[in-house]
Amino acid sequence: MEPRQQFAANLLAARQRSGLTQEALGFAVGLHRTEVSLLERAGRDPRLETIAKLARGLEIPASDLLNGIE
Repeated sequence: MEPRQQFAANLLAARQRSGLTQEALGFAVGLHRTEVSLLERAGRDPRLETIAKLARGLEIPASDLLNGIE
């Protein structure tokens, strides 16, 4: 699996486990819902700062979002 696709799968799974909607996660971290959607669909490569924001919003280590990426 490509890195972008793996990140997308990790983000989607983490968000679903947290019980947050894309909109709620986006609001919590200062991103628009469409940005969260793009990242979950592997439509965009995330910046390091974005990964850190998402991890804080999901209350998980940033490494969880990168799991399986080599």
